[in-house]
Amino acid sequence: MSIDTPSPSELVSRVVAGERRAIARALSALEAEAAGSGDVLAGLVPHLGGATVAGITGPPGAGKSTLVNAIITEARASGLRVAVLAVDPSSPVTGGAILGDRIRMASALDDDGVFVRSLGSRGALGGLTPAAVRMIDVLDAAGFGLILLETVGTGQSEVDVAEVADVVLVVSAPGLGDGIQAIKAGLLEIADILVVNKSDREGADRTVEELKAGLALRASSGDVPVLKTTAMTGAGVAELWREMTSQAARRLAEGLVARRRRRARYLIARAAADLVARRIRRGDAAIDILADAVLAGASTPFEAATRALGLPPVRGP
Repeated sequence: MSIDTPSPSELVSRVVAGERRAIARALSALEAEAAGSGDVLAGLVPHLGGATVAGITGPPGAGKSTLVNAIITEARASGLRVAVLAVDPSSPVTGGAILGDRIRMASALDDDGVFVRSLGSRGALGGLTPAAVRMIDVLDAAGFGLILLETVGTGQSEVDVAEVADVVLVVSAPGLGDGIQAIKAGLLEIADILVVNKSDREGADRTVEELKAGLALRASSGDVPVLKTTAMTGAGVAELWREMTSQAARRLAEGLVARRRRRARYLIARAAADLVARRIRRGDAAIDILADAVLAGASTPFEAATRALGLPPVRGP
């Protein structure tokens, strides 16, 4: 096999050796679900377990990418190699992505200990794509101690990251109504750490209080810190980094198998949802009967879905 077209085993060896070109090639293969990508994933398994995955989400304008840059600085000072997977919105027409995060993180690209990869959301509604989850294994096997997973940032559907990351940061900013927005979007339910970025702006303390009030309504009673940062100047980022390290240590104690199984469950759920949606949209006689029952008010969509899946009747959400 030529160097330009390495076999899966050759590609795995080069990824584990930290070759940046091989890492990029492996990531592209997984994103495209190219032939042999499954063999690459299987070959990476013995080399996994060294990375912490931190998810960073929140509404647009909160300064997530600038905060990622600041976190990279702290992590590099701690001796960690850092990889960033930044999911950018895809065009609904062309499927292409602006990939603006790569532009905003340009300063980090000059550091050999930092690897930044942008990818399009491709219409995913949960802030992630299955490709991003598969790509984590490549970066883990390549020896990156911290993988920062920045989601699309629509502010309404970013909860998937909680299924994947070891620690989840939900980032807000003053003046955007983010405290209330986060409560409505369910982001408070997934947060391990709440961050009010751009805290040098007027209204930062009010946003902190809104978020703390929202936490009182949270179903789980865990202690979620609310921290203020100003990523542009680095203010508060050191404290955030200490909290991230502490929170991640507790999740890492679960063990590699439990953490990877959680990600696999997410991938299965996404694949199942796609298959079911495809079948229902395509339609057949059985689906049309269910659709007519919903139209007539004789069945709820949830009841129809359980019948379509062949599941026993359960109470709807």
